[in-house]
Order: sequence, then structure tokens, then C-alpha cells
Amino acid sequence: MCARTRTEEDGQGRGLRARHKAERRSRILDAARELLRAEPESVLSTERIAERAQVAPATVYNLIGPRDKVWEALAAGFTDELDRRLALLGTDDPRDVVESTVRLFVDDPVVSRRLVREWEQSGLVLDRSPLTQLRRALADARARGVLHADADTDALASVVGAGCVGALHQWVAAQIDDERFLARALLALDVSLAAAAADSHRDRLLAPLRSRGGSA
Repeated sequence: MCARTRTEEDGQGRGLRARHKAERRSRILDAARELLRAEPESVLSTERIAERAQVAPATVYNLIGPRDKVWEALAAGFTDELDRRLALLGTDDPRDVVESTVRLFVDDPVVSRRLVREWEQSGLVLDRSPLTQLRRALADARARGVLHADADTDALASVVGAGCVGALHQWVAAQIDDERFLARALLALDVSLAAAAADSHRDRLLAPLRSRGGSA
């Protein structure tokens, strides 16, 4: 009985330590976001993050890592939030995936712009959640007969993803505004859907392209 109780206590202790660790990690990332929003052009240093989060610089390094890992963790936070938004929508519509992705970035423009500009692997920022969700949505469209039975939905998702990344970088560079960012991301989707459309759905999937004309 004593041994069993000790085991339970050890497990509770580990659980408590893991929870505290997760809470400190979350506080560190919140502090990084707050710093970026308060001073958009400032250097995001480990020391400044630690001061804002009220932890030691070594804690930032141990729980997150150097600055590049901070950007990576912030990117993971974006995709976690996208997962949450898509789960709330409860939809398999590829258009919802693209629109939700764009709105995620424009809702937090300072952080997302700095992330894309300064993270060396920023091209991977859309690699996890949106592409996974998009592949699933396109495969579902193929299964429902909306797309040709032989359509390569993984390839289609990659093409849409590349178009979204290109639009994202244009938006980050202030070459296009929020509205045009969304329009160009949706254009990449609409072109891909139209190219792979089953005959019975071709006119419907071509309609957005016909109505858009040269506006994108």
C-alpha cells in the first residue's frame, strides 16, 4: 500500500512539474508576442523576452531555445490556433481552410509579418495544419465526385499551398493589402479546383474564375 501510494505521489509530482513547465513556456511565448506588438521593429532577444515573462534568460533557452526556436514556437502557435478554428467550423470545405488560414495571419499582422521576415524556415509556416487540412478536404471532394476520380489531391494541395505562401510574402512586404492577400490565396485554390473538376461540377468550379476576371 505504501509503495502504491508513493508511486501515485511520484506521478502527481511529475504531472505538476509538467504543468508548471507548460505554463512557463506559454508565458514566455505570450511575452514574445507582447514585445513584438508593443515594439514592432525591436530586436526580439532572449533577455527581453525573459524580462517580460519574469523568468531567467536560461529558462527561455531551456524551455524554448535560441531566437530561431522562438520563431519556430510562435509558428507552431499559429498552426495550433488554425487547428482550433477549423475544428470549431467543423467543415471539410477547402475554401474554409484557405480563408481561415489567411484570416489567422491578418488578425495578428505584427507578429505574423515579423515571423515571416525573420524566421529562416518561414516557408514551412503553412506546412503543418493548413496543408494537412487542405489535403483532407480535397480528398473528400474527390470522394464525393466533385473532383475527377484520378485527381492527385496531394499535388493540388501543394500547388494551393505554394500560391498561399507567395501571397503571404507579398502581404508581408506590403505589396498587397489584406483583401488582395485573401483574393490571391483563393485564386490559387479556384484554379486548382477548376483544373481537377469532374465534368458535372466544372461550370460551378469555373464560376469564381469567370466572375473574378483580372481583379486578382
